[in-house]
Amino acid sequence: MLRVVIVKPSKYGTNGQVERFRRGFMPNSTVPYIRSMTPPSIDGVDIETYAIDEYVQTDLGYLELLRNRNEPTLLALVGVQSHQFQRALDLAAFARTNGVRHCVIGGPHPMTCDTTVLQNRGISFALAEAEMIWFDILRDAIAGELRPVYGRDQRWASEISAPVVIPPSKRDLRRYIVSMLGIYPARGCPFTCNFCSVIKIAGRQIRTQSISTTLESLRNAKAAGVRLVMFTSDNFNKYAEAKELLQQMIAEDVRIPFFVQCDTQIARQEELVSLLAKAGCYEMFVGVESFVRKTLLSAHKTQNHPSSYGEIVRLCRKHGIVCHFSNIIGFPDDTTQTIREHLHVLRELRPDVSSFYILCPIPGTEQYDDFLEAGYITEPNLDRFDGTVTTWRHPELSARELQELLFFCYREFYSCAHIIGTAVRSLRYKGVGQVLPYIGHPIFSRISVAMRMHPMSGGLGRVHVDTAADYRDVRRSVFGLEQIPLPKSLALSKTDAELNARVKIAI
Repeated sequence: MLRVVIVKPSKYGTNGQVERFRRGFMPNSTVPYIRSMTPPSIDGVDIETYAIDEYVQTDLGYLELLRNRNEPTLLALVGVQSHQFQRALDLAAFARTNGVRHCVIGGPHPMTCDTTVLQNRGISFALAEAEMIWFDILRDAIAGELRPVYGRDQRWASEISAPVVIPPSKRDLRRYIVSMLGIYPARGCPFTCNFCSVIKIAGRQIRTQSISTTLESLRNAKAAGVRLVMFTSDNFNKYAEAKELLQQMIAEDVRIPFFVQCDTQIARQEELVSLLAKAGCYEMFVGVESFVRKTLLSAHKTQNHPSSYGEIVRLCRKHGIVCHFSNIIGFPDDTTQTIREHLHVLRELRPDVSSFYILCPIPGTEQYDDFLEAGYITEPNLDRFDGTVTTWRHPELSARELQELLFFCYREFYSCAHIIGTAVRSLRYKGVGQVLPYIGHPIFSRISVAMRMHPMSGGLGRVHVDTAADYRDVRRSVFGLEQIPLPKSLALSKTDAELNARVKIAI
């Protein structure tokens, strides 16, 4: 038998504490996806699978799974972003020093950043989508030895061979404020924003899974008691089969509230917005980021036209969908005045929900490469690269000023007038999908900011039971490092670069 332990690692927060919460905001989508891909047996060998989201694991009992009890074990650390990478390495090092031979780390960071300095130390790295390499990893673990790297020559396939998602157990779903499941109808983003790593992870070509797979996953979710679904595709409105999927959801009367992410060109797609509402969409997340066209062009976010943002709010309000605008402060040409002006315009538009982040040069992106070469990056610790703190030297604003402006934006946007206004509007809608964004989110944001915490930190009821110091020795013994150095970006293979270059899209 092979024991497979799939873990979404948390991150190290203030003072190196592992971030854990009694109730999480949003389950990780990759953990159930990989678990659903894992068969009960391969080549006659039984597979026993465990799935762990560290953000909501408030006791350390699961670490026993990372000790060898004379059972071949594969530890798969999945969906690992840069701010979770050191935690992932520490868990892998912990497992190795406790007799687990097979450890692999996958996700955005190893897919986009050079891990050469960490290779050939008993830890493997997955540089491609799971569909391309997961069965190779399982078979190699059964055979007794993993390769140092998987997926070096190609990060993504031209077509997605996706599993029907098996939802987490009711016990696991209760770890979250609302039982939610992520489903990927499509993958990829055609745009070229220099601060985003999606096109380095999933490519610019929009690739889709079959509608039948998505519908069966939705049926499973409903039967399992899932109350909300998040379609994790980055640009749902660029998904060619979106209308067909929504029409089938309506015809079948699936009736499970869902959340989508759309680009700003949704402003010209009222028919799709109407279908989304009829199918059960309760919230639309849109990355507006800035109201200054020059700033957007500098970031290669050419698809965004601030003049269209008001139309998005209007369409969402007309069709009863919560409008959620994402905003970035601290672009290189930002000043205190321009950020305040941004907030003023945002409040005039009145989207129902807004989130704010400090511009972060995410490792693996074009912006990161430019900032690193120019010597702008001041933060040496990868744990901080999550968009909630300043990691680089801004030409006009200090790190403290940006932090204060971040909290200021949250306080001013979620004013008492906003909370009351959205509460009144919420009377027009029914269901938990509307109650939480309209009432719960603003109130929680105010409370978080008063505590000087980012509202999107991960959950409620922070619990600290271990720290980076508890794993320092195993990190040093396996990798010979106290702290992982800032990486260089990993270049796309020739195949991947050619696939990206073929994509053309009207702006």
